[in-house]
Amino acid sequence: MSPWTDFDVRLMRQAISLSKQGYPAPNPHVGCVIVHGNHVVGRGFHRFAGANHAEVEALNRAGAAAKGATAYVTLEPCNHHGRTPPCTEALLRAEVARVVVACSDPNPIAAGGLERLQSAGIKVEVGLLQEEASAANDQFLTAMRLKRPRIVLKATMSLDGRIALPSGESKWITGDDARRRAHRLRADCGAVLVGRRTVETDDPLLTARIPGVVNQPVRVVLDSSAKLGPQWRVFDQSAPTIHIVDGAFGLRAGPNGFDLAELCRTLFEQGINGLLVEGGAGTIGRFIEACLMDRIELFVAPKVLGSGPSWVEGLGIHALTQAPAFEVLSLKKLKADVQISLRVEHGNFQGVGTDIAQ
Repeated sequence: MSPWTDFDVRLMRQAISLSKQGYPAPNPHVGCVIVHGNHVVGRGFHRFAGANHAEVEALNRAGAAAKGATAYVTLEPCNHHGRTPPCTEALLRAEVARVVVACSDPNPIAAGGLERLQSAGIKVEVGLLQEEASAANDQFLTAMRLKRPRIVLKATMSLDGRIALPSGESKWITGDDARRRAHRLRADCGAVLVGRRTVETDDPLLTARIPGVVNQPVRVVLDSSAKLGPQWRVFDQSAPTIHIVDGAFGLRAGPNGFDLAELCRTLFEQGINGLLVEGGAGTIGRFIEACLMDRIELFVAPKVLGSGPSWVEGLGIHALTQAPAFEVLSLKKLKADVQISLRVEHGNFQGVGTDIAQ
């Protein structure tokens, strides 16, 4: 029999719903609901890195009513000083009586909160709606497990898979709604990567220009031969930029560019938990070839261009049994376009060049 009541489940679902708000990258998504008796006295979520954590925001709203209350939290309260003080200390000061947690924290730097609360006499329960809370916090948990950023490949294209006309004209293939969603992907991931040719062709800004974004995503530019100068917009002061040239962070460029697995491990060590790969086609192809992707987001406009560059190239596939296959998670009709979300099944795809069991 479950140790939790229907009331517990309902309140944790509220916390999970709250956790999906905000743009906290590279921090985790966390939601918190505080209940005294049968009444909700405080709600909170982590809005952005550097802001109050969900528990502190909920406690501030609860005030004195937090004493003797139950806190429902989607992730184990942190137990370390980062940009903000430990949430465990805030819960102890508020004198809550019970803390119900969906997921323990796999980050060794922040973990230990449950033991700290229990040692102070607070009743702690763990595991309520763990799968739902984990799904809402997939980026952070995936990065902690794989020791690399959770990688999302994104492309915008016509019905025939073209990202531009042969002349290079590409503004705008898709409509406003698709572009807003792409900006949200940047903010959600917290970092966006492109190659040198994309910078030279499009001169993109690569920022997230939507309401609610406080910390702009880190821009990662692959430029093994160090050909890009400061005149490009990606190097302006509107967002932080990591310029990856030969020798940066100890990375060495080979004949085909950088070792992407080593690059991703390095970005993780620099505090990046999510990475949106926006292209171009060769860069996206190299990530697919290396099986370094967790999701693919495609924005498709109901237009046919007939010719022009494709959204992916360079895979070197010679047989259908070598072609990577993906699970379609959703098809969303936007105002003028379609968004296709796909998931990569790593167990069925080890990289291009090997036959895949059908």
